[in-house]
Amino acid sequence: MNWDPVTTFNLVLSAAIFVLAIIGWARVKNALALFIGLAFGLFALSHLATVLRWNESLEGLLIIFGAVGYVFVIVAVYKVAFPKKKTEN
Repeated sequence: MNWDPVTTFNLVLSAAIFVLAIIGWARVKNALALFIGLAFGLFALSHLATVLRWNESLEGLLIIFGAVGYVFVIVAVYKVAFPKKKTEN
């Protein structure tokens, strides 16, 4: 079993982004931070499965994790690019 430094590095960074984004969301309740945090949490789980060599047996689940993670990023970017217009009453 060979150690893969790239996947381990991606795991550590994804987990760090997840933790910081969730802390940021808890402090300021910004949906952007929440969506990005959830996405990177899913990416971290995929990297963890690869580091632990579970990726082949969990391949279908990891594809779903990746797809949902990317959807979270798309939603976050969409919210920034197309913010809700405030109506004046």
